[in-house]
Amino acid sequence: MSAERVQRPFLACLWMMGALVALSAMAIAGRELSVELNAFQIALTRSVFCLTVLIPILAVIGFHHVRTTRLRLHLVRNVIHFGGQTGWLYGVALLPLAQVFAIEFTAPIWTAILATLILKEKLTRYRAIAILLGFLGILVVLRPGMAVIQPAALVVLFATFCFASTYVFTRHMTATESPIAIIFYMNLVQLPMGLIPSIPDWTLPSLSLWPWVVMLGLSGLGSHFCFAHAFKHADATVVTPLDFMRLPLIAVIGLTMYGESWDLLILLGGAVIFSGNLLNLWSERGAAAKSPKINPISRPASDS
Repeated sequence: MSAERVQRPFLACLWMMGALVALSAMAIAGRELSVELNAFQIALTRSVFCLTVLIPILAVIGFHHVRTTRLRLHLVRNVIHFGGQTGWLYGVALLPLAQVFAIEFTAPIWTAILATLILKEKLTRYRAIAILLGFLGILVVLRPGMAVIQPAALVVLFATFCFASTYVFTRHMTATESPIAIIFYMNLVQLPMGLIPSIPDWTLPSLSLWPWVVMLGLSGLGSHFCFAHAFKHADATVVTPLDFMRLPLIAVIGLTMYGESWDLLILLGGAVIFSGNLLNLWSERGAAAKSPKINPISRPASDS
């Protein structure tokens, strides 16, 4: 923690609550739009809406905020992220929402593995334990041998791996790239990627779905905005534990809106995965206090 930064945990909690609402709203909007649109078309809709909002903002504050010399990295990052986003949207349409969110909690576990392999970061004892807890939790959620594993669950697991890969890219890029630049290029690169596979089965959402289009776009931008401000006002050890509230929140939403029954094993598996994330976060925070060069792996602003 920087000694110069004033900690405002109450404000951080408020921003984090906003992020959780935004992520839940994005899942609901994705589910509602899936009635008429496939995952590629929903991703395209989100990119178009976000660029429609971002371009006027950049016209006011200046396009120099998105000037970059790392266009290739943006391209590679967002090709991978597109796989994650469309996989997540596919899962949201077919799986219980709580199951999607529980699987998504494995992203920091994959990030720790990738950071060790790609960034050559040290695999500490606590990281190893966190990884084992993550895999144990995902076994509880998927229950191989006890129930038929839904292909959509494996798609979401792949999507989470893609998100973790983009987190590694983001950590490497944030030294030179502003948050608005990362969000801008995310939508700019993914617009044609969503457009091309959408053309053969082109569908415009009916008028009744346009409020969900607006919700999808606003919640996508809002989640990034809220996460950034939450981490601005408090350390990750204060902010990150609140992220687990997404799971019971989305379980309540799934029950009330879609009649999805509560699955205690999904909640238990999510808790096991998340406990691994917290163990890793707190251990690395202690290491960072002893050595300023160590950057703890915390959950970045969701890329869902």
